[in-house]
Amino acid sequence: MSEETQVNASRRGGRGERRALRTKPDHKMLGHLQGKLPLTEPMSQDQVEMIDNASLDILEEVGVVFRDDIALEDWKRIGADVRGETVHLDRALVKDLISTIPSDITLHARNPEKSVKLGGRNSIFVPMTGAPYLRDLDDMRRSPTLDDLATFHKLAHMMPAMHSSAHHIVEPMDHPISHRHLRITHSSMVHSDKTFMGMTTSGKNAEDVLDMCALLFGADYLETHPVVVGNCNGNSPLVWDETMLSAMRAFNRRNQPVLCSPFVLGGANTPASTVPTVAQLNAEALSALAYTQVTRRGCPAIYGHYLSTVSMQSGAPMAGTPEISLMNFMIGQMARYYNIPWRTSNTLGGAKTLDAQSGYESATTLMAVLMSGANYIWHSAGWNEAGMHCSIAKFIVDSEQCAMGYRMAEGLRWDDFDEALAAVRDIGPGGHYLGHPHTQEKFQEAFFMPKQFDNNSFEQWVAEGELDTTERALRTARQMLKEYEQPALDPAINEALLDYIARREREIPAMDALNQDH
Repeated sequence: MSEETQVNASRRGGRGERRALRTKPDHKMLGHLQGKLPLTEPMSQDQVEMIDNASLDILEEVGVVFRDDIALEDWKRIGADVRGETVHLDRALVKDLISTIPSDITLHARNPEKSVKLGGRNSIFVPMTGAPYLRDLDDMRRSPTLDDLATFHKLAHMMPAMHSSAHHIVEPMDHPISHRHLRITHSSMVHSDKTFMGMTTSGKNAEDVLDMCALLFGADYLETHPVVVGNCNGNSPLVWDETMLSAMRAFNRRNQPVLCSPFVLGGANTPASTVPTVAQLNAEALSALAYTQVTRRGCPAIYGHYLSTVSMQSGAPMAGTPEISLMNFMIGQMARYYNIPWRTSNTLGGAKTLDAQSGYESATTLMAVLMSGANYIWHSAGWNEAGMHCSIAKFIVDSEQCAMGYRMAEGLRWDDFDEALAAVRDIGPGGHYLGHPHTQEKFQEAFFMPKQFDNNSFEQWVAEGELDTTERALRTARQMLKEYEQPALDPAINEALLDYIARREREIPAMDALNQDH
């Protein structure tokens, strides 16, 4: 073989290897996001303190209803002003209680390499949960099953920008309501070795979840290591009920974090004005955050919320509106003022399919969430139709969008500055950089290359089947599911989990899921 032939073969091999690298699937999880870009903070320090004072005035003068006898006794025990079900909270007491909430949390996954940090500038992306319908691999809207839930847990396990398998991404309608929390938790645990969420549909259900976590990690381990996150929603305006509070206590007692989340429908259960809405939301969140410390001082907790504005024409919740972005910016400032990790919702949309409305709403929300500095970024993949369905296609596209947002929020990279400037001298005027050693070395990481968007010529797009975003995403999902490998789990632990589920299913009356849900 001549020297020229050898060189050409080497070049062909290099191109082939580079093409293989570009097309080879990479499912390795990204570490927690360490944000570097400046945050959007529209409030001055005086305005932050104005919101703080207004919220504390609400807690002192209006009070918060705690519809739970145990909580009322807890508040009385520490000297709060309890009048019937209404608790009036002194601002000094609130500030003292929330001061003991840890400013950052490490969530420990069963695979230690996938443990993540949140708080400060550290953030994680978590898939959506709670959808009573899905759009499946054929983009058909239907009721989900436990197998469908497993599909989403597998995809969450494989998507690099998802840091959690969440819990009931979709509701498994083929299982009784009273048993679902057991099967959902098991699916979260076995189909992924990332961190996950725990059901809070009742205090007893939360205890079941935590018992299963103790089987997976060890009971002593839970005492010192957060491994699961629960969500407790308030009933805005200014009400916390027994269901949520009993679940909150179950998590607090085991030293596991909860999202203390007022459920805001701006203009319906808050004032029809952005700034006062945040003052009310902040009061509601502070009251729950303070209560976590009444249950167990020093346990981790997360400032939460669900944000939506309501159409004044139809009463329907809206997503991606300017006011939601502004409220996220404000809440980020308030959470940092209290030095508490905070949660928001991501890639929300009201569209019925993965269409332009869905994309615009989700992209607007994602950008605002990143620039607000949220730590626990929930509902980051799949949400559509105001949360009524989770779309497999949108799950794939949203996950890639989160990876793109992750890359942006990491900020500028200066590691190859001198090498790249040297390439400018090598190439000079009129040349191109495609064959330069610096380009060959950096091509994979230089610029994000989306796989779900088509940037080819029109002719190539036609030749490849004229696929739209939905069909490309569904093809990706089908291929990923073929490649999925279940992460190893000690068979003895899995057997213990299944034994626990079987025992609890015998003990819990099985309510008819069809009668309950339709």
